[in-house]
Amino acid sequence: MAVPDHSIDPRIFESARKEFLANGFERASLRAICEGAGVTTGALYKRYKGKEDLFCAVVDQTVKDLYEVAHSRGDRDPAAMSDAELIKGWDMDGPDMMWWMRFLYDRHDDFVLLLSRSDGTRYANFQHDWVAVLTNATSAFLAEAQRRGICRTDVGPEELHILLSAFWTTIYEPFIHGFDWEQTEQHCRIVCKLFNWHKALEFHVEK
Repeated sequence: MAVPDHSIDPRIFESARKEFLANGFERASLRAICEGAGVTTGALYKRYKGKEDLFCAVVDQTVKDLYEVAHSRGDRDPAAMSDAELIKGWDMDGPDMMWWMRFLYDRHDDFVLLLSRSDGTRYANFQHDWVAVLTNATSAFLAEAQRRGICRTDVGPEELHILLSAFWTTIYEPFIHGFDWEQTEQHCRIVCKLFNWHKALEFHVEK
């Protein structure tokens, strides 16, 4: 059996990414993608079922990276964490937020595709779905802090989702509006000052 030729995949991805960024998924042209990659439509269809399959293949690694981070941070057992660790998890300190921004900026084009060029694909609701994933991961930590009486007890998962939606909207917007890294870095510093989770959720250590 012949071994599939994957040597043209990077060219296809590069051309597809450019076309999807310029026109969005729905208006993107497979013919233009093929022309940009220097391949025939037949060669493309041997690898991908259609335009959506190709779009998903382009963003696949970025989606995996995002979910890996979400799970690595959310899979800890909150019951095994100290009060200080639970409180620290809501700290909007510069280094951690800047790490997030750099992580996302390093995947800039694919992140933009997910945020604003994915209508018509299974990622059309990515902005909402990503916040839902983080709400699910975060709720257990908040619930444990509430059980211990070290933060407000009147904020449930539904309201937490609303608050995280507002927070992540401030993260999405620089990418949607084409900020360069210097602008994104400055924006991150403002977001750190704008969202004070310790104050909003009234974290404290009982004495």
